Amino acid sequence: MSGAHDPRTSAGPEAPEGQTIDHPGRTDQLSERPDHGEETYTGSGKLDGRVALITGGDSGIGRAVAIAFAREGADVHVVGLDDEQTDADETARWVRDAGCRAFVSTTDIREESACHQLVERTVDEFGRLDIVVNNAAYQMSLDRFEDLTTKQLLRTFTTNVFAMIWISQAALVHLAPGSSIINTTSIQASSPSPPLVDYAATKAALVNLTQNLGQELAPRGIRVNAVAPGPIWTPLIPATMPRDKVDEFGTETPLGRPGQPADVAPAFVYLASDDAAYVVGATIHVTGGS
Repeated sequence: MSGAHDPRTSAGPEAPEGQTIDHPGRTDQLSERPDHGEETYTGSGKLDGRVALITGGDSGIGRAVAIAFAREGADVHVVGLDDEQTDADETARWVRDAGCRAFVSTTDIREESACHQLVERTVDEFGRLDIVVNNAAYQMSLDRFEDLTTKQLLRTFTTNVFAMIWISQAALVHLAPGSSIINTTSIQASSPSPPLVDYAATKAALVNLTQNLGQELAPRGIRVNAVAPGPIWTPLIPATMPRDKVDEFGTETPLGRPGQPADVAPAFVYLASDDAAYVVGATIHVTGGS
């Protein structure tokens, strides 16, 4: 008889090798590939017939969520940057392997018009939109607060906050009662690290926006919630952090390891499903105990 899984271990790498890669980073550049649930996630029809739009769906948490959603029965619009085309195509392949429809858009969500177009493309392709996952984010580690430039500040806030607002606004025209918006925030929202000062501030803003929009949209039958991951091993980490920080990434958690994208995806499935019908404005923390 099998026992419970030991949370101190994972199917992915126990500790990433201290490497750095060029931003934005691709999965095939990693010496230790993350576990997105490709071999482990089993669905049970929780999202049958639904359509999801996932920004940052090319790799990391976004890919794991896309795979889980597809195995629960949802069609998926996978969104990434132009430089992430190969990763986005790989995510779409996993969605199709699950028997669901997928298509890919590569665009820069810092443009308001691009955000509106993503929503319209979803509806044009699939005929509806039920789940919006605002997952794409930008971060870049700093040595000192004085090193934060206006250029980086604008990039971080536009990608992480403005785009979430623009996409959610555009989606409201199409979201029916029972639909949901799920925002990816971070442990940085409540336990910020000085080298990520601008990123942490955007994630705190997303927690507030989630609570605020949750109250406004609940009377329309649309639920807004968030997931706050801790240290999760994705291409973003070696693409934005110094080698020494990558080498020790995640080891400071009570579980003693970095999380895998597959550790996070079930929280998104729960929030998107009818199991969470009475959950509004909430943030689920998936942080390894941090």
